Amino acid sequence: MLRKLILALLVATLPATATAEPRALVPDGLIDGIGDELLTGRAVIIDGEYIVDVLPVGELPSAIPVQRLSGLTLMPGLINGHEHPLIYGDDYQNAHLSGSSAYKALLGLAALQGMLQHGWTTVRVMGDADVFFANQDIARAVREGVHQAPRITGAGHYLSITGGGGDINYLSPEQAMTSDGYIVDGPMAIRRAVRREIKYGSDWIKILVTGAFHSVGDDPKNVAFSPDELAEAVAEARRHGVPVAAHAHANAGINQAIEAGVRSIEHGTYLDETSIALMVQYGTFYVPTIYVGDYYAGTDKLLAQDKNDDVYLSYRDEWLARIGEAHRAGVKVVVGSDLGGYNIDPRAYAREIAVLTEAGFSPMSAIKAATSVAAEMLQWQELTGSIQAGRWADLIAVEGNPLTDLSRLEDPSFVMKGGDLIRWNRSTDPAN
Repeated sequence: MLRKLILALLVATLPATATAEPRALVPDGLIDGIGDELLTGRAVIIDGEYIVDVLPVGELPSAIPVQRLSGLTLMPGLINGHEHPLIYGDDYQNAHLSGSSAYKALLGLAALQGMLQHGWTTVRVMGDADVFFANQDIARAVREGVHQAPRITGAGHYLSITGGGGDINYLSPEQAMTSDGYIVDGPMAIRRAVRREIKYGSDWIKILVTGAFHSVGDDPKNVAFSPDELAEAVAEARRHGVPVAAHAHANAGINQAIEAGVRSIEHGTYLDETSIALMVQYGTFYVPTIYVGDYYAGTDKLLAQDKNDDVYLSYRDEWLARIGEAHRAGVKVVVGSDLGGYNIDPRAYAREIAVLTEAGFSPMSAIKAATSVAAEMLQWQELTGSIQAGRWADLIAVEGNPLTDLSRLEDPSFVMKGGDLIRWNRSTDPAN
């Protein structure tokens, strides 16, 4: 009764000239990002850009307009925890040389807008093949209301050693070439790089602790940065209140990064029992990025195709088993697609959610990996990732019940960001 009275007062006190008013979204089903069950008979009250309440439909004040989402399940907007929107070519170590930062920004904006149309209301950028800071400029334009795109957080560049996964290692020494990563060697160079990243808008630091699978001339099973270099990166970032994400495949690099205090492990392909125990001990988040390997497996799209195929065709089942083991042990696993930008069908990003079920996740746990758990990794859990009062009205709705078919997440019928309707593909009036 008290809740009903408060909502009635909210409606009564709105100024007559207000451009927004409280309204209720009433879906057939609700996944709130918190509980383990699909809820029914619920209404989500939106006022401006925020959720103000979730209550039984029978308790709705009569004065609040109702938008019915018949046949749909309403969910928190999806969070992509590992993305590279500026990488517009499959063989990114070549493509990054042919496009200016401005060109990449234009393509990256289009890629991000495609993600938003398909339900990704927040994207964490994990470094991009760009000399400057196009993603941070896109984020600024979005914050200023110039463009509509996902909320963007993350790192401008990935930091790499000379000869590491962010360097170009297939040209002769006579060639002066701009690498796709930011090349730093030694603690002092790393300290300068961290400060530069933060100066130009990075709110994460991304460091390539080991080699990579999609780059030429380096070994993902080798540890790149020395312990003192890694310690410097984490210490300097922490001093500025910025978290560190560690790209790491080799278990020695994974374990070293966890003990150094990184907030997240990206990929973590060769994690072992020690890695899992350390992630639980330190509260480290894990972003495995599985589907990107499936996407490229068996193709001829990458210069480093053999490396990609070796792990994804020969080691995939063992890796999935390890990811499932980590999840059961209490490691907080986050969805990240790692697929790149403009040339990718935006329906593909949600396949990372579905593939987690192959590792033993329940469908609800897989959805939480792209909503509430991802929000916690970003330290945004009070703002997004769940359907609760006080969170941004970042919401999607999909046909039917996604818990019985996660492919429904690939093409949502309804997308809302901050209370703004982004997509509604029904023929009926969304204000009905």
